Amino acid sequence: MTVLPDDGLSLAAEFPDATHEQWQRLVAGVLRKSGKEVSDDAAEDALSTTLEDGLRARPLYSALDSAPDPGLPGFAPFLRGGRAEGNTLGGWDVRQRHTAADNGAVLADLENGVASLWLAVGAGGFPVSSLGPVLDGVYLDLAPLVLEAGREVEPAARELLRIYEERGIARDAARGNLGADPLGHEARTGDDGFDFAPVAALARLCAEEYPGLRALTVDALPYHEAGGSAAQELGSSLATGVAYLRELTGAGLSVEQAAAQLEFRYAATADQFLTIAKLRAARRLWARVAEVCGAPGGQVQHAVTSPVMMSRRDPWVNMLRATVATLAAGVGGAESVTVLPFDHAIGLPDAFARRIARNTSTILVEESHLARVIDPAGGSWYVERLTDELAHAGWEFFQRIEQEGGQAAALRSGRVGEELAATWAARSAKLAKRREPVTGVSEFPNLAERSVAREPAPEPPSGGLPRVRRDEAYEALRARSDAHLAATGNRPRIFLAALGPAAAHTARLTFAANLFQAGGIEPVTDGTFEDSGATEACLCSSDALYEEQAAEVTASLKSAGAAQVFLAGRPGQYPGVDAYVFAGCDAVAVLSATLDRMGVS
Repeated sequence: MTVLPDDGLSLAAEFPDATHEQWQRLVAGVLRKSGKEVSDDAAEDALSTTLEDGLRARPLYSALDSAPDPGLPGFAPFLRGGRAEGNTLGGWDVRQRHTAADNGAVLADLENGVASLWLAVGAGGFPVSSLGPVLDGVYLDLAPLVLEAGREVEPAARELLRIYEERGIARDAARGNLGADPLGHEARTGDDGFDFAPVAALARLCAEEYPGLRALTVDALPYHEAGGSAAQELGSSLATGVAYLRELTGAGLSVEQAAAQLEFRYAATADQFLTIAKLRAARRLWARVAEVCGAPGGQVQHAVTSPVMMSRRDPWVNMLRATVATLAAGVGGAESVTVLPFDHAIGLPDAFARRIARNTSTILVEESHLARVIDPAGGSWYVERLTDELAHAGWEFFQRIEQEGGQAAALRSGRVGEELAATWAARSAKLAKRREPVTGVSEFPNLAERSVAREPAPEPPSGGLPRVRRDEAYEALRARSDAHLAATGNRPRIFLAALGPAAAHTARLTFAANLFQAGGIEPVTDGTFEDSGATEACLCSSDALYEEQAAEVTASLKSAGAAQVFLAGRPGQYPGVDAYVFAGCDAVAVLSATLDRMGVS
């Protein structure tokens, strides 16, 4: 053991080092008290968390958890960052998305912290002809522009280049991305008739005359929004990028020119460590592809806060989700970050929502100084190990797509859709059982909240892979409750019968109230069942009091007219009790069946 000088700050220097095995034995002792007989590695596994893609988050990581040498920032395998300086020279590019032809909103964003614009034009956005008016007053040599135009990418790109020429912007001063993404468009719409020749022509034009413009976006959001895992998002983006390299080199561009035309877009979620690992793994994987192709290996990354995690109920919580996701995107090394406004899932964002979105990045960069450190997560045993495991999982999915014939073939055969659907089905089961809580929706819902109204946003492209949201099952239940409220003046109700003193019933009463409110069912705790206006009831108390009183109280409730009696707790043998609600039960199934019985359609 190293002897440290006595500086008055010794940290347990007088104690011998603890071993991993000693820690495991202590864990096993604690678990044994809870009835689990485990030892050694099994004790550690008992505290591990299963993630998607076959990954597991363990409770303890140490220097023994090996991972490949991450290298240095700006150098292959680019795991620690695509640039040697990272984001330290001024933070990441704050990129705001606009789907409406609102010049005032565009200028307000640029005047208040936004550095670049992401403009949706054509289907799912505003008309190509409105591009000029939308950009009126914008300093086009200072603000990079990124287009999202789907099938209309060529006319949109030509219009933008015309605007550059008309306003005297030097070709080497234009910055951004023309946004061509044929396979992303196909994933969104199912349209496989996208001609790549115009895209290749745009790429050649950018390579030869517009050094600051890229022509193509490799957008992984269609796969994330269809319910895909982090590895599936990575694998799909790699397969798409490889497909574009093949097309561009086949059209006459060098592999260096082709690689330089690509920008990759990934989702950033509130699972901060998984997001950090995903962005780092993406750079490593693309560096491997580039190495094989003989191209420079850096990957330009644009991170977008996840639309899947945005809730329609209690949308204010989305601000917190977006903050964590933005932090993860910045720590993960994304060059550009788009924070979707908290009301994104409801309609067109208002000025307040856009202000909060752009200020989220500003606070993290300017006040939290997040960008002052290159790869802040680098060296963390957990992050390095998770990055390595996720990289291998993503590479395996990429190889399966290539074996299918490439991304286009895998989309058209349905292979990609099937795998994403299987992943989402497994995740939906966790959401239904509240193993993955959604604050304000499946946990701590507020039936009295005032709904947030927004102007409808343009309908996004559809017809291909589905778009899912974490809140969708509960949103359907709440919509049924809202309709019932509008038709009758009351929400469906359930009477919570609290047995015994507060100490005995409070925990399960709170649990039951949260569960039923998640389905739009109003819990009534005061008065009697007859006065509650409810048709069903739920007993809430301790196991000891259930043994003494459950049968009698259940009989009393049924004689008073209760059509169904629940008991909050693990299933047992209590006479008259019809069903049980407990942590881990299928809340969506319970709530849907309850609304059915109550006649709430």
